[in-house]
Amino acid sequence: MTLIHMVLFKFRSDVSQEHKDTFVRELKKLKDLDCVKDHRLVVGGPSVTDPIEKSKGFEFALLSFHENLQELERYQASKEHHWVTSTYMFPYKEDLVRFDFEVAPEDEYMWHFLPVGGIKGVGADGSGAL
Repeated sequence: MTLIHMVLFKFRSDVSQEHKDTFVRELKKLKDLDCVKDHRLVVGGPSVTDPIEKSKGFEFALLSFHENLQELERYQASKEHHWVTSTYMFPYKEDLVRFDFEVAPEDEYMWHFLPVGGIKGVGADGSGAL
């Protein structure tokens, strides 16, 4: 089973770019937690949505993968997660959207990524061609 955790972040207009950069850098470190499935956590932004108004002012997004609801709850309760959000997000946020869902069993295959650099001797398309 895989549980996907998505969060969209919107900062107040008075928050500096330096602060936002620090937040993103610290947030990315959460991928090292053992409750993040295969250390799959990505943070992206700013939005490249066109027109930008469709992003509703949200500047960054987080997507993380967890083995089950208990592992997501461990992630949320971790001291590392609490430190990042209480230090760099909650005092500075304008808005935040969180959405968590379980991947349907028939869609699990879509979340099996190749290791960075692919598998030695196997091309990105799964063939023997590199």
